[in-house]
Formats: sequence, structure tokens, C-alpha cells
Amino acid sequence: MRHVILAAAAVLGMAVAPHLARAQTPVVEASAAWARATTSSARVGGVFLTLTATGAPDRVVSGSTPVAERVELHETLNEAGIMKMRPVEVLLVTPGEPVVLKPGAQHIMLMGLKKPLNRGDSFPLTITFAKAPPVTVTVTVQAAGAAGPGAHSH
Repeated sequence: MRHVILAAAAVLGMAVAPHLARAQTPVVEASAAWARATTSSARVGGVFLTLTATGAPDRVVSGSTPVAERVELHETLNEAGIMKMRPVEVLLVTPGEPVVLKPGAQHIMLMGLKKPLNRGDSFPLTITFAKAPPVTVTVTVQAAGAAGPGAHSH
């Protein structure tokens, strides 16, 4: 009888384990990716989007795109009334808490632009995570002063 119970427990464990592992494997989706148009002489640009995680917490560790030499994570800070940007090493993504990257807050910087970002153009951006598979999104270029897709410029 003991062998039957142990065998049943082993079979049940094999059936449940993949489901538990899948539930804890991080999956991150990126949506609403956009950038502001740049001037012809600009060497940097910004990308804004929303990241949503399921399964388990994860973190953004890097990114790449064919339109820039490198991709950095940045945040904007107000220090004594002076707005400053600085790079951040990682960006945490927690299930149930979408991370909105937007102007004047956390965002992605494109460093060493290879060409201007022109309104109406689009380009791929691949985001790499510590655990989840990389995600490639299509970034749509909005007007230079845009507040976001469909928003009016100031």
C-alpha cells in the first residue's frame, strides 16, 4: 500500500510541477512603445512604453536597437528645482504593477543615434530581462514635443 501511495504522489508531483514552474516563470509584455522625433543633429533620443509582468518579478537589464549604438535605462529627478537625468542599472518589473516609462520619469535612452528619429517612422527595440525571454517591440515615432501616442503636443 505504501508503494502505491508513493507512486501516486510521484505521478501527481510530475503533473503539477510544470504548472507551478510555469506560474513562477516571469513573462514580461511591452506595449504602447513610442519615441519623440529628434533633430537631424541629435545624438540621443527617448523611448517610452509600458511593461507588464506575470508569473514572477523580474528586471530589465539591457536593450538594443538598430537605430542607436546603445540603450540605457534612465530616470529623471528634480534636485532643488533642477531637473536631472541619470542612468539606472536595473528596472524592476513586478506582477500586477505595470511600469509606465514616460517623459519626465523613468524612460529608455537611445545613445548614439545612427540617424534622426522622424515622425511617422518606426523601429524595433529589444528589451532583455534577467529571467524572462527578451521582448522586441515596434517603437512608433511621434512629434518632437509629444506627450504620448494620440496626445497633443505642447
